[in-house]
Amino acid sequence: MDPIQNRFGYGAQAQSAALFDESLRKHMLRVYNYMGLGLVITGLVAFFVSQTPALYVPIFSTPLKWVVMLAPLAFVFFFSFRIHAMSAATAQMAFWAFAAVMGLSLSSVFLVFTGTSIARTFFITATMFGAMSLYGYTTKRDLSKFGSFLMMGLIGVVIASIVNIFLGSSALQFAISVIGVVVFVGLTAWDTQNIKEQYAENVDQESQQKLAVFGALSLYLNFVNLFQLLLSLTGQREE
Repeated sequence: MDPIQNRFGYGAQAQSAALFDESLRKHMLRVYNYMGLGLVITGLVAFFVSQTPALYVPIFSTPLKWVVMLAPLAFVFFFSFRIHAMSAATAQMAFWAFAAVMGLSLSSVFLVFTGTSIARTFFITATMFGAMSLYGYTTKRDLSKFGSFLMMGLIGVVIASIVNIFLGSSALQFAISVIGVVVFVGLTAWDTQNIKEQYAENVDQESQQKLAVFGALSLYLNFVNLFQLLLSLTGQREE
C-alpha cells in the first residue's frame, strides 16, 4: 500500500475511533445521570415519608407494608418485559416512578437506623460502586464468563431472603448480606461492561435513550441492593 494512502487510512480510522469513544462517553454519562437522579428521588421520598407519621404509620403497621415492599419487584418485571415496547419518554417516566416507589419502600431505613450510620454506609457504598463500575468500564478482561455465576448467586440471595422472612434467622441474614455484597459488587462491574458493549453509535436516538434508561436501572438496582446489604451488616440501629 502506498505510504501516503496508509497514513491517511490510519488517520481516518483513528479519527473514527476517537469519535466513537466520545459518543460512548456521552452515553455512559447519560446512564450515570439517570441513575444519580433516580437515587436522589429515592432518597427524598424515603426521607419525606420517614418524617411524616401520617404516611409511614398506616403503611408499616398494616399488611400494606407487603405491597410497598413488593412493588419495586413488580416494577422490575414490568421494565424487563415492556422496555422494548415503550417509547424513550415512557421508559424515563416509568424509571422515575420506580425510583419513587423504591423510596417509599426504603423509608423504613430511616426509622430503624441512625442518620449517621445511613450516611456512612451511603458513602461506603458509593466508593465501592464507583470503583467497580470504573473497573467494568476500563478493563480489557471479558467479564461475561462470570455472568452466569453472578446470576445464580443473585437468585440464591433472593430465595434465601424470602425464606428468612419466615425463619427470622440472624445467622442466615448475616450470610445473605455477606454473599449479597460479593454478588452485587461483581454485578456492578459486569453490568457496566455490558452497558458499554451494548452501545452502538449507529443506533437511532430513541433506542439509545432506552438503552441508557435500562442501563441506569441495572446500575441503580446494584447500588440500592449493595447499600441495603452493607447497612444490615454495619448499620447502627436506633435505640
